[in-house]
Amino acid sequence: MTTAGDELALLINPSAGRGRGARAGRRAAHRLTEAGLTVRTLAGRDVREAADLARESVEDGVRALVVVGGDGMVHLGLQAVAGTGTPFGVIPAGTGNDFARALGLPLRDPDAAADVVAAGRLREVDLGRTDGQWFAGVVAAGFDAKVNDRVNRMRWPKGPRRYDLATFAELGVFTPIAYHLELDGDVLDLEAMLVAVGNIASYGGGLRITPGAELDDGVFDVVVVAPVSRATLVRAFRRVRRGTHTAYPFVTVHRARRVKLDAPGITAYVDGERLGPLPRTFDVVPRAQQVYVPPAGLP
Repeated sequence: MTTAGDELALLINPSAGRGRGARAGRRAAHRLTEAGLTVRTLAGRDVREAADLARESVEDGVRALVVVGGDGMVHLGLQAVAGTGTPFGVIPAGTGNDFARALGLPLRDPDAAADVVAAGRLREVDLGRTDGQWFAGVVAAGFDAKVNDRVNRMRWPKGPRRYDLATFAELGVFTPIAYHLELDGDVLDLEAMLVAVGNIASYGGGLRITPGAELDDGVFDVVVVAPVSRATLVRAFRRVRRGTHTAYPFVTVHRARRVKLDAPGITAYVDGERLGPLPRTFDVVPRAQQVYVPPAGLP
């Protein structure tokens, strides 16, 4: 007789990656079953149902929760597992996959990602927490957040082109933001183009905005971009994918366990999800979650 403790819960986002989630979920379920694991496949019709299914499976005592999707699905799954002791796995199938990238997972091979789970190698990683909500990635709270706001209001075009157009549109009206920032109690009142609070190095599908951030060092990396011209900001963003923008004199990097952040009119985003308006306090919770990683993961 199979009990919940024998089952691995596989939570699929069918719409992730414009349909890649459903295909990746089927492949991962088959691969895990071939490896001798008992798989409980879950697929919510919407975000609320998916969250309920994840929480219920963890409360049932499943051996692990594995999500199939992108960073939004990671965010949803973490709300169910963090603090419970239940291991967590990721089959990347979204557009960004930044948490999976930080873990060293294969990003375009569901079979190989399922093999990582089946191998059972676990590593403890840090998570962030704000107002009772867990997160894995980078908090966007500046120009990048304004672009997200604009994208969410746009109905055309679809896909990555929408972000390009939103970026250029926002550049035309963007002005520096007045921030109140507290880093482990040290107060900074300043103007900046953006402040990013990173538990991992990248957001937006590999944009290494906080390139020095590590998943198990017990601190956030906080990147501050001082006021610059629009042309200079564009040049700096061209270097973000390589993470070399921190060499500019107008970019500073801080490290802190607790970050309090306030700025008028700014909505914060993390893991591709809308957190809500500032002010907010972000805390690192060291080694908060066990995750499945490949042998080369988290060097």
